[in-house]
Amino acid sequence: MSDRAARLFTIPPGVSFVDALAAGLLAETAGDPLRLARYTILLPTRRARRALDDAFLRQADGRPLLLPRTLPLGDLDPDEVALGGGDEAAAMDAVPGNADLPPAIPALRRQLLLAQAVQTAGRASGASMTIDQATRLAAELARLLDQVQTEQLTFDRLRGLVPEDYAAHWQLTLRFLSVLTEQWPQILAAEGCIDPAERRNRALAAQAEAWRRQPPSDPVIAAGSTGSIPATAALIGVIADLPTGRVVLPGLDRDLDDETREAVLEDPAHPQHGLCLLLRRLELSPSEVRPWPTASLPATPAARAAFVNEALQPAATTERWRALSPTIAHALDGVTRIDCAGPQEEAGVIALLLRSVSEQPGRRAALVTPDRGLARRVAAELKRWDIDVDDSAGQPLDQTPPGAFLRLTAGMVAEEFAPVPLLAALKHPLAAGGRDPAAFRAAVRRFEIAVLRGPRPAAGVGGLKRTLSDEDSARFRGLLDRLAALAAPLERLVAMPRAQLGELIDAHAAFAEGLAASEGESGAARLWAGEAGEAAATFIANLRQASAGFAPMPGDRYPALLGGLLSMQMVRPRYGRHPRLAIWGPLEARLQHADLLVLGGLNEGTWPADVAADPWLSRPMRRDFGLPAPERRIGLAAHDVAQAMGAPQVVLTRALRVEGTPTVPSRWLLRLDGLMRSLGIDPARIHGGAWLDWQSKLDRAEVVRPVAPPTPCPPVERRPRTIRVTDVELWRRDPYAIYARRILRLRPLDPIDAEPSAADRGTWIHRALERFVREFPQDVPADAIDHLLAIGRQEFGPQMNRPAVGAFWWPRFERIAHWFVDKERERRTVTASLHAEVKGRLQFDGPAGPFTLTATADRIECGRDGSLTVIDYKTGSLPRPREIEFGFAPQLPLEAAIAAAGGFAGIGPAVVAALEFWRLTGGNPPAETKDVKADPMTAAAIAQAGLQQLVAAFDSPDTAYQSVPDPEFAPRFSDYAHLARVKEWSTGALRDEE
Repeated sequence: MSDRAARLFTIPPGVSFVDALAAGLLAETAGDPLRLARYTILLPTRRARRALDDAFLRQADGRPLLLPRTLPLGDLDPDEVALGGGDEAAAMDAVPGNADLPPAIPALRRQLLLAQAVQTAGRASGASMTIDQATRLAAELARLLDQVQTEQLTFDRLRGLVPEDYAAHWQLTLRFLSVLTEQWPQILAAEGCIDPAERRNRALAAQAEAWRRQPPSDPVIAAGSTGSIPATAALIGVIADLPTGRVVLPGLDRDLDDETREAVLEDPAHPQHGLCLLLRRLELSPSEVRPWPTASLPATPAARAAFVNEALQPAATTERWRALSPTIAHALDGVTRIDCAGPQEEAGVIALLLRSVSEQPGRRAALVTPDRGLARRVAAELKRWDIDVDDSAGQPLDQTPPGAFLRLTAGMVAEEFAPVPLLAALKHPLAAGGRDPAAFRAAVRRFEIAVLRGPRPAAGVGGLKRTLSDEDSARFRGLLDRLAALAAPLERLVAMPRAQLGELIDAHAAFAEGLAASEGESGAARLWAGEAGEAAATFIANLRQASAGFAPMPGDRYPALLGGLLSMQMVRPRYGRHPRLAIWGPLEARLQHADLLVLGGLNEGTWPADVAADPWLSRPMRRDFGLPAPERRIGLAAHDVAQAMGAPQVVLTRALRVEGTPTVPSRWLLRLDGLMRSLGIDPARIHGGAWLDWQSKLDRAEVVRPVAPPTPCPPVERRPRTIRVTDVELWRRDPYAIYARRILRLRPLDPIDAEPSAADRGTWIHRALERFVREFPQDVPADAIDHLLAIGRQEFGPQMNRPAVGAFWWPRFERIAHWFVDKERERRTVTASLHAEVKGRLQFDGPAGPFTLTATADRIECGRDGSLTVIDYKTGSLPRPREIEFGFAPQLPLEAAIAAAGGFAGIGPAVVAALEFWRLTGGNPPAETKDVKADPMTAAAIAQAGLQQLVAAFDSPDTAYQSVPDPEFAPRFSDYAHLARVKEWSTGALRDEE
């Protein structure tokens, strides 16, 4: 065995890597408490360092220790390098000689400078883009920059990619990348900084050179790295040659033969690919690597790792499965697979699994998943049992309360205090406006009902003030005055075509603090409190510093820029979470185990993630440039899964459907299934259906007690003694709606920032026709159409500026106007007088006293023979003849009854000769008249008798206001159906559920 081979070790997947490493070093240094402190251990990440510290405490049973010196190798996920900026690189400053390196450019500063360069390049190529778009593109450029520097390539190689070999859009891309080849080095030189990946490379190279020249006398151990970064692999090679150096690899398959190893080296998606590349660099074979001593630790049987390794063999070698013994399937004892209906069910099952472990003293459990949505769902599910789990990936800053408040306040000002963004900001828990927070929110709710419901007010706080009535002004002017004063500096900057980013940030921070201030606490104390508040304060400070020298930008793009940058910052909890439950990313799980590991989100496209198309370089271009194949990330993910499969208990979960779309099981699950079938074993053997059953019962009631329809019976003296003809139909169809409206006095709220509805259109048309008839009661002028259109424009008013109104409704009204004028000229020849929007009433006695029917008729024509024609304008659908016949659409007949009795103002008693509907749609044809076929006087008498019977029935204290007593004649729409809980008891709803 060579000296280098003697210094290489591996820890199998069946043992927790950090616990085995800690236990081995404690055994090695037993009896000398100072010796361990002389060790230097290089680990992949800072989170791995924390995990090793915890492992030392566990293995030492909590006794005091002088821990070894640990440093991060910087073996980061590419996304972490791109978005984390110089954090990991800065951690390498402790390495001797690294202090002389230029500092890493801060992440926000780099992104803003790249965004400026992108905008400049875009303008040069004739493609304009907003600053927020350029910032998102800058993040992708930074990702490419880190990939190139991580692989120790230079952009000079781009010149070797002959543009003529590629499609035109790739040629444009290569020219655009001059941002990185020409502009970016100059920008970095002016900043006096270097990129974080480049700094990490230099730091690792400097350390390697220092140890090569002067080997340390104290032990140096590189542990847990797969050597996926060339600079890391080079340092590992140096450590392997040090007399006191050792390298500990995670989960190497030492049984790989030469043929399989060659196949693995050709397959970047294989879990052992990265380790085999590292061993080839070190000129060693897997069999030469020694096992790290783990005898003192509990371990999963080695057969588990052997089974997983066989399942993940390269496709070219899977014919060996036939030679395997079926007894190997027992290696899956302790492994369970659960296929759930959807993501919510998957989250519920995982939460149950974690909770079950929390009830067992001393046992630990963790969810391992790259799916952030699943992680958030599981954390939310656990909160039902007051379990606050540690999600190590953290939460995007824009989804935390302070981050959301910053985003909402900026959006509110940029959108000129429109109702929805205004309420979103003012109803945020941090908003207080200098008052008690609860009192402030109550005032905002009152303001919403009084001012913001219905059509949108005019823009700005001034527009809101002009909307106030005299009464509302006294109640809300103070609120609006304070809001205007706080927002004025930011409002001025946002309205500017060219504003300084630093000034926008300062004005926004001051506005957010002012709005967050309460009666007894400053805005800064409330806004920047807690972990998320501190992260938000740090972000604002860093962004302000990064904005120095940034070119002026359109002020109204500030919210989009801020939102994009906020979403890239992660807030990770420091303490206060459950001590034995966790949510880990795959990289963290690579080096540590728990008693139960749940591998969640095992679907293609999630784990492993889809191999996304590179926005900058095609596959051939990446290959020619020297970048690794995108499948290498799948290989790293496969290694993480193989490591996690070594836990004592493993549960594999996936969702069968996501957002209604069927999913494909992860390729690793399919490999496990394939190996089991080849051994004659049913894969269903490891499926755990009991957990699905338990999860389904969590929110299922043991006994379902259907609710009965409401039957309120208020006292007779509380029941209405007057009703409009338009409400009689509702009374017949849905008495409960009359009860809610007239007795409980409940009114539906208008939508916030409401678009004009069909009812609004009907109102405008009715008013326009009424005004025309009133202005021209006798003769129709020659220019009548011009007059009617002018009246229509006044009635439609400012709503004409809305696209839907101007493009669709107004042309329909124009067609209606032409039809109406022609109809008027025709009707005026046989009409003695005409009455529009005339009010009337009819009173009669009921069992409980006098009852009054009121009406406002759209149009009543007095014929030359003294008879009347009662007309109703309809801009919607017409009632069916059967509904009129059975009294479920009695409006026109009841108006005829009032007219026959002389109940309309200015019209004496007369015979009603006709009842007509004028249907005004503006379509083709634009309008039409429909006569009620029944004899008007007979229909009026029947309708009046029916109303009197209805009054008599409800004058009885035993008559209930039922909801939809006859489903056949149910109203087309009801504002009170949810209050009556119709869908819970109606036959139709039950049929839908079945």
